[in-house]
Amino acid sequence: MTTLFDAPEDIPDELESPARPEIITSLGGGHGLFQTLRAAKFCSPTKINAVVTVADDGGSSGRIRRELGQIPPGDLRMALAALTADAEAGELWENLLQHRFGGHGALAGHALGNLMIVALTDILGTSQHALDQIAELAGAQGRIIPVCSEPLDLEAEVSGLDEDARVMRQVRGQVAVAATPGQVRRVRIIPDNPEPNAAAIEAILDADLVTLGPGSWFSSVIPHILVPEVVEALATTKATKTVVLNLTAEPGETAGFSAERHIHVLRQHARDLKIDQIIVDTKTLSSPTERDHVERAARTIGAEVSFHDVQAEDGRGRFTSVHDPAKLSTALLESFAVARRR
Repeated sequence: MTTLFDAPEDIPDELESPARPEIITSLGGGHGLFQTLRAAKFCSPTKINAVVTVADDGGSSGRIRRELGQIPPGDLRMALAALTADAEAGELWENLLQHRFGGHGALAGHALGNLMIVALTDILGTSQHALDQIAELAGAQGRIIPVCSEPLDLEAEVSGLDEDARVMRQVRGQVAVAATPGQVRRVRIIPDNPEPNAAAIEAILDADLVTLGPGSWFSSVIPHILVPEVVEALATTKATKTVVLNLTAEPGETAGFSAERHIHVLRQHARDLKIDQIIVDTKTLSSPTERDHVERAARTIGAEVSFHDVQAEDGRGRFTSVHDPAKLSTALLESFAVARRR
């Protein structure tokens, strides 16, 4: 089997084929999806698909949405950068895609990769064609797929913005939702029944392993399960479906959330969603009581919890709030093997 590149040496021998997914489809956006795609490369599949949220409305992406009406390219660009080859040319392409212009002029704040996606979309007619072309030019080891071909808006019900904590306010826009000082209770997408990208549905149905998370829970993870046809594809696919929980709650949209609460929120937004495995970091959830709560919550969506060391370390041996791609790849392969034995 032709693989993308060698797997980490610490992956146990018993996890070699056939307990290794050939097609991995990862759903998400932003930095969380970036780390998951890096981990997916370590798993040595024959194919990686990144299904990316299109609700961003801030920074360069927001300006492009407003001025050109295209889907926001920022998360798509980051996914492309994550899948560039692990060689000198791949590193150059990653730096090129991620390069952000400074200064105070019209280009200030724009990432070059965003502008490349926009330009090729104009030339080739669709964002999917543009992304496929850039992926080929950059030698990307996978396919970048917008979940929808039109931009989506995010709207949240938020409490705690008034003296009376019971009062709910509507907060609209991904940036506003992510930065709200209130407590996000629920989110929805506008339009509420968008037409999905056919390539995204195909990627889910064809996969051996589908991952969801980590990432900004309300603005990068949950929007995927608010697209009805995506939920239907997740229910239909024979893939192992794995949720990767965040290492910590994020300031703003999930401030104060426990690991258990993250799972309940998933179920709240997609009652029929069924998951096979949930990966939780051993260090961030060491209490037996907390683990029991998480396992009980996981059972409500049909999932089994796998505890793994997945935290990255800095150069001084201290743990960070970022997933380590090599560690996460091992966790993904082990949980995949467990799910296939169930």
